[in-house]
Amino acid sequence: MPISFELTPEMMREIIMDHYSSPRHKEDPKVEGCLSIHSSSVNCIDDINVYLKLDDNGKVTYASWNGVACAISTSSSDILCDLLIGKTKEEAEYLIKQFNSMIHEEAYDDSVLEEALAFKNTSKQAARIHCATIGWDAVRDLLKEEK
Repeated sequence: MPISFELTPEMMREIIMDHYSSPRHKEDPKVEGCLSIHSSSVNCIDDINVYLKLDDNGKVTYASWNGVACAISTSSSDILCDLLIGKTKEEAEYLIKQFNSMIHEEAYDDSVLEEALAFKNTSKQAARIHCATIGWDAVRDLLKEEK
């Protein structure tokens, strides 16, 4: 029987602050041949570039982001990079769709979101939705360009 637990607001805050204070993927690309896309916000300081490297089979082998971002954008983009590495394009697209469904309070598959579940209450602060999705939407657009 699987063990389940409720993600408390304190746990969500801790996940967000951990990725904000110590982002693992905030860097310019360390590998050649990365795809990149720029995204910014008119309502926040967010101004980032997202980088992806796909192998010949369409699997993400590298993901990073860099730029200026608020705590929500920083942590969300960083968690996104964690989740993308090792995923195929199709899996990445599915992951992004689930995250956006969660953010907009629609039905979603929570089994694929892992730490990204920390943003499940973002819809209660409408001004933060774009902050939470800026990196995710950028990757979605980048993958569309690659089709």
